[in-house]
Amino acid sequence: MIETFFSHIFTLIGKEFTIILRDPKSRIIVILPPLIQFFIFGYAATFDLNQIPYAVLDESHSPKSRQLLALFAGSENFHLVTSLSSNTEAREMLNRQEVRLIIHIPSEFDKTTAGSISAITDGRNSNVAAVSLGYVQSIIGVFNARQRGDSNIRQAPYIIGVAWFNENLQSRWFIVSALGAVISMIVVMILSALSVAREREFGTFDQLLVAPFSSTEILIGKAIPCLVLGLFDALILSLGAIMWFDIPFRGTFTALCLILLVFVLAIVGIGLFISAICSTMQQALLGAFIFIMPTVLLSGFTTPIANMPDWLQTITYLTPLRYAVNGLRQIFLAGADSATVWPQIWPMILISSCTLPLARWMFNKRS
Repeated sequence: MIETFFSHIFTLIGKEFTIILRDPKSRIIVILPPLIQFFIFGYAATFDLNQIPYAVLDESHSPKSRQLLALFAGSENFHLVTSLSSNTEAREMLNRQEVRLIIHIPSEFDKTTAGSISAITDGRNSNVAAVSLGYVQSIIGVFNARQRGDSNIRQAPYIIGVAWFNENLQSRWFIVSALGAVISMIVVMILSALSVAREREFGTFDQLLVAPFSSTEILIGKAIPCLVLGLFDALILSLGAIMWFDIPFRGTFTALCLILLVFVLAIVGIGLFISAICSTMQQALLGAFIFIMPTVLLSGFTTPIANMPDWLQTITYLTPLRYAVNGLRQIFLAGADSATVWPQIWPMILISSCTLPLARWMFNKRS
C-alpha cells in the first residue's frame, strides 16, 4: 500500500515537472521573470535619495550662512540648482517641480544667538519630503556641532544617533533582504494556480480522475514541483542579495531554508485552492493576481504594518508573506537563527495546515 502510494506520487511529480519544464512559457515563468524583477526591484525600490535638487534663498550673506551652505554643497545627497532672490521665485520653482527643496536663510541668521533656517519641501511626494528633511537635519546637526567646537563656552551634550543592524540606514538592505520571498511567491502562485486549471482547459483532467490516483496523491504530485521550484528561486534570489547587492547575511542557513520552505508550502496551498476553483487558466491567473497585490501591500514589505488601521492590522495575520518578510529581515540583518524566527514560522505552518486540506476539499468538490 505504501509502495503504491509513493509510486503514484513519484509518477505524478515526474509528470508535473515534465509539463512545466517542457513548456517554453513555463520555463520562462520559473527563470526569467524572477531574475528581471529581482534586479529591477533591487535597484529601483529604494527610499534613499541622491542628488536632491534644491535652491537657496540666502538673505543673510554672512560667513555663518556660507559655512552652512558649504555643507549642503559638499553633500552627495543634494544638488544645488540655483540661488534665489525672493520668496515668490522660490514658490514658483517648487510649483514647477524644478527643485524638491528650498533652503531659506533669513537676514537675522547671523545676528541672533540661535539663528534658524527654513527647509521648504515639496509635500506632493511625502516620502521624498520626509527623507529630504532628515538629510537637512543631519547637516544642521553637523553644523551645530562645529559651532560648539569653535566656542570657548562649555556646551550641553548633544545626541549621537546610532542605528543597529543597518548602520548606514540603507533602505536597499531593508527591501532586498525580503525580496526573495516576494518574487518567489509570485512564481509559486502562478505555477500552482495554473496546475489544475491547465488540466481542465487541456482536457486531461478527466484522465487523471479515471487513473488509479487518489485526490490526495494528485494534489501532492502537483504541490511538490511548485514547492521545489519556488524554494529554488527563493534561495537563488537570497544568494543574489548577498553576492550582488552586498546585503549582509548574519543569520544561519538553516533558518533561511526553514522559513522559505514553510512559506512556499503555505503559498502552494493557496495556489492549489485557487486552481481547484477555476475552470480555465485565465481565471486562475486572475485569481492569483487578485491574491498577490493585497498580500504584498499587507505584508509590511514597503509600508509599516503599525501605520495601518487596527482592523487592517488584524487581517495581516492571515498573510504568510507578513511572517516571511519579518523573518528574512531578522535572519539577514539581525543574525537570527531558527529558534529566534520560530514565532514567524509556526503561523505559516498553521496557515499551511488550513490551505492544503482546503485545496483538497475543493478539488474533491469540483471533481
